[in-house]
Amino acid sequence: MNTSNQISIQQAPTLAALFRERVARTPDAIAYVQYDAGQESWQRYSWLQTARQVARWQQAMLDTGLKRGERMVIMCHNSWEWVICDQAALGLGIIVVPVFMNDRPDNIAWILTNSGANLLVIESQEQWDALLGVEDQLDALKQIVSLVPLHNTHHRVMPLQEWLPETAGNLATDESGPGELATIVYTSGTTGKPKGVMLSHHNILWNIHACLQLFDIAADNLLLSFLPLSHTFERTVGYYLAMVCGASTAYNRSVPQLSEDLVELRPTLLISVPRIFERIYGRIMDKLNTESGIRKKLFRAAVNTGWQKFEYEQGRGNWSPRLLLHPLLDRLVGRKVRQKLGGRLRFTVCGGAALSPEVVRLFIGLGIPVQQGYGLTETSPIITANPLHNNQPDSVGIVLPGIEVKLGEQDELLVRSPSVMLGYWDNPQATSAIIDKDGWLHTGDQASMDSTGHVRITGRLKEIIVLSNGEKVPPADLENAILLDSLIEQVMLLGEGMPYLTALVVPNPEEFKKQAEMLGLDPENAASCADPRLKKIFLEHAQAQLASFPGHAKLRDLVILREPLTPDNGLLTPTLKLRRNRILIRYADEVKDLYSGH
Repeated sequence: MNTSNQISIQQAPTLAALFRERVARTPDAIAYVQYDAGQESWQRYSWLQTARQVARWQQAMLDTGLKRGERMVIMCHNSWEWVICDQAALGLGIIVVPVFMNDRPDNIAWILTNSGANLLVIESQEQWDALLGVEDQLDALKQIVSLVPLHNTHHRVMPLQEWLPETAGNLATDESGPGELATIVYTSGTTGKPKGVMLSHHNILWNIHACLQLFDIAADNLLLSFLPLSHTFERTVGYYLAMVCGASTAYNRSVPQLSEDLVELRPTLLISVPRIFERIYGRIMDKLNTESGIRKKLFRAAVNTGWQKFEYEQGRGNWSPRLLLHPLLDRLVGRKVRQKLGGRLRFTVCGGAALSPEVVRLFIGLGIPVQQGYGLTETSPIITANPLHNNQPDSVGIVLPGIEVKLGEQDELLVRSPSVMLGYWDNPQATSAIIDKDGWLHTGDQASMDSTGHVRITGRLKEIIVLSNGEKVPPADLENAILLDSLIEQVMLLGEGMPYLTALVVPNPEEFKKQAEMLGLDPENAASCADPRLKKIFLEHAQAQLASFPGHAKLRDLVILREPLTPDNGLLTPTLKLRRNRILIRYADEVKDLYSGH
């Protein structure tokens, strides 16, 4: 493992010290890559260039009257400016509160009020227009800074270029200790009001160095960042960890442009969530369905042989003469797929939820290493991960060195480590409800552990559908299975307290159009979604994916939704998890109709 360029936790015990040390060690190395729409080109910024901008931001914060220990909210896309803002605050001992950039105004108002924030950084007119609805709750802010000029603003709003001084001195030297509060990260809030997770410098840095005992990340690596930096997974692994190793980070222009950016930037590392892998899988399978029988057989042979090679190299399978075919099959199939992902991916890390076995098998079989992991915001976040050479894809990996785990009541996974949060901001009751007197954090997830040390998440204590007959159904498992059908883009199962399961589904737009036109329906007419013939097709497709599940886990009926579930409309978390309670409220009438008469 190459650690020559890594910065140890002793050399940099705080996040601000980490940045200063990285600038001192490799000032001229490329730190960040970002697309400049004005110049229509990718711009590259060194660590020294970044430091100079951080110093300007620090001076502006001091001129605004911000003091050590006060809170600042960042509400922006992943960008070089996000990093600069974060490092400027950390260097002054200001507590950073990251927020998803398109979060609902009432949620933003809650976070601003709850955290007692003094500075808000936004990036667009749309954000400001949305915040006007809660303007009366912004009075506590000393300053609102926008990365672009805005109209219809009040006296506390200032564009970045006016706020920043022309020049600034050296980087500030933070006086914070390792155990002091660095950031407050509000949970996504799949249910109820979000809680502010308090993470110290040591929480985050300890977690990074524990991860690096399992993963070899060198300075020549390039990460492509697209998961929101407001989420701890991306922030810890895709930002601070890269800084520890001296690796470069490129910022994706947008999720719809992810495929283009992969080809243009050719990253070596990708941090993602299951939905991204599922979308790529869906596109591959859709294209495969249009190919000839010979090409389909060739593709399947390449995947199967690649998987067999993977199992052999992992020490779980025997050598077979079929493996002699792998170089040829890989050249004909696997290499072409990898080129569409940039052609340089050394490995990918997937977290947030479990990947379907079919999806994992396809990617690994095509020579794209996928390591699943598991963690929580409250644990900074990584708890387990699959190393490259000890990878059991049906698990979330082995426990990071230095982390203690055990199974509690109902097989709940309990965790104790230096990366467990300080607690919830201004909420001691919620803190004591999740961290017991012995320091064990109760994850709420059910798990099992095998003799090799690999952990499997088997369910969620609070995300179980209990049918009226007492049968318990883990919705995520069934939803993951249904999503393997190319007709269905999104799905949420229903049935709590009811005699049978139903679902809300969002169709794949292209496939929906094909099916609707085949039935003589107008795909643009919302009324087409309710056509019994179309519903029957969707139900049959969903039921086919559930054929291997127990009898009680069968789908009786569904509703086809035309509006996608997105973070922008508040129905998904920033990491693309279902906000089940909000979806139930939004579609209460549709759910009622599904169970009318029962």
